[in-house]
Amino acid sequence: MLETTDITVTAADPKKAARALYWQGWRVSSIARHLELKRSTVETWKQRDGWDKAAPIDTIELTTEMRVNALIAKEKKDPADYKEIDLLMRQLERIARVRKYGETGKESDLNPNIAARNEGPKKGNRNAFSDEQIEKISEAFRDSLFDYQKVWYRNGDQRTRNILKSRQIGATWYFAREALVDALTTGRNQIFLSASKAQAHVFKQYITQFAREAADVDLTGDPIVLPNEAILYFLGTNARTAQSYHGNFYFDEYFWVPKFTALNKVASGMAMHKHWRKTYFSTPSSIGHEAYKFWSGEHINRGRAKADHVHFDVTHKALARGRLCEDRQWRQIVTVEDAARLGCTLFDLAELQLEYSAEEYANLLMCQFIDDTASIFTLANLQRCMVDSWEEWTDFEPLTLRPFGYRPVWVGYDPALSGDSAGCVVVAPPVVEGGPLRVLEKHQFRGMDFEAQAESIRQITQRYHVAYMAIDTTGIGQGVYQLAKQFYPAVVAFNYSPEVKGRLVLKGLSVVGNARLQFDAGWTDLAAAFMAIKKTVTASGRQVTYEAGRNEETGHADLAWATLHAISNEPLEGMAARNTGFMEISA
Repeated sequence: MLETTDITVTAADPKKAARALYWQGWRVSSIARHLELKRSTVETWKQRDGWDKAAPIDTIELTTEMRVNALIAKEKKDPADYKEIDLLMRQLERIARVRKYGETGKESDLNPNIAARNEGPKKGNRNAFSDEQIEKISEAFRDSLFDYQKVWYRNGDQRTRNILKSRQIGATWYFAREALVDALTTGRNQIFLSASKAQAHVFKQYITQFAREAADVDLTGDPIVLPNEAILYFLGTNARTAQSYHGNFYFDEYFWVPKFTALNKVASGMAMHKHWRKTYFSTPSSIGHEAYKFWSGEHINRGRAKADHVHFDVTHKALARGRLCEDRQWRQIVTVEDAARLGCTLFDLAELQLEYSAEEYANLLMCQFIDDTASIFTLANLQRCMVDSWEEWTDFEPLTLRPFGYRPVWVGYDPALSGDSAGCVVVAPPVVEGGPLRVLEKHQFRGMDFEAQAESIRQITQRYHVAYMAIDTTGIGQGVYQLAKQFYPAVVAFNYSPEVKGRLVLKGLSVVGNARLQFDAGWTDLAAAFMAIKKTVTASGRQVTYEAGRNEETGHADLAWATLHAISNEPLEGMAARNTGFMEISA
């Protein structure tokens, strides 16, 4: 006789005991004798309940169940009993998974680890989102919107959106989030166009930050490829060669992009199919910019007879709420005051009106275009100076501890009279005579006292080899200058006069006019600062001077004046051999 497991049999259920013994290999007669039953009774149970027809999993499950019950019923259990109970219970769980797999055919029912891996990012399957994470990120996106952003969201199905907006109202932030949600839910590609690669990567920073905060997913790659095959591209001026890309595209600060017409032909080609969406948004630049006709709608009249020309209103009054215009573009103008009225709590309008000059407030915050015909530095000339720094400056690594190594740089600083706004720039001097002067870094200090500003300049000297530093000592600049002398004794002080301003502007006109000044094309604030400088006369009316709406309450064009201070280290006639001795430091 086969050895049997010790099974406690109760008189109430002899059938289960008999069945368990039969499945252990006992004969019917032996079971009847062992359980003191009639052989015919046991045989009847066997035939009626189909003991021979039972599947292996059924025999194992019922036998395991009886053994567990027997062990649990023991009044005094030793460690081996507890160990066996744990083992048998795990076997019952495994049997339950096998039964589930038999019903569904899903391998995840057989192995719970597979289901766990499917819920989160897999090894080798980067950038993965579960359905729950997609729902969380979509909900977080909708819950974070101000009312004017909800208008953009409701019009997300428009074929073309064209938005003129104030600075710092969260447009890039919003469209980065909108694009990620769209890519996750529809599988459509998303293309981000900016004047420079550095500016385009602002989108990437917002997207990766949002994915990490809302769904705990770390997005990697450039471009970012999602498991549903949606691709997120981040393009600067290299978009001109991206003929094969296709998807929804977002064109950031398009009013500041050089050669807009040529670039837009490539961009619009990426979204030629009707299921793609196009979004243009920008702060205004000059009415002379190529994109102005695209905004005003004049572009659709090319090739039309004069009698067939289409005209429509693009004033703030007509477009404040958004409107689908006659050229089938949905347009909207959102000023800083609109944003504040529609729920944005980020601004103190009264403070902004004191901080900015009337002209600067109108252009940067109220969406009014600049008439640069009166500007000393025109947008057309400045655009020749705007480059894709990440693509062209291979010797500059802005994210490292020493971005420019130990090569020399020039630093310029310009304060506001009240200290509300000050500019500081780092310029790389030309390596050869007539070479470019490159603005590597820019900083704008607002609401900082002179000690904090001086400390920021000191930190620049820790990261760069500063060969020249010039500071305007007007107002708060005097305090910054005195502190700067302590860590950089060779600092040069500028005390403004019509003659000093004239010399600075003359040098700037030469450098900009010959396209020798270079700065990142995404730095629209630096371009706007140069455009703000205008020719005027002194109070006596006897001398010509230059100003940018500066007075005791406002500061303007700080970055432009800081740049002029830095490049003034090069004489008006250029960097002749006798003036380049310091360049030996870089050897």
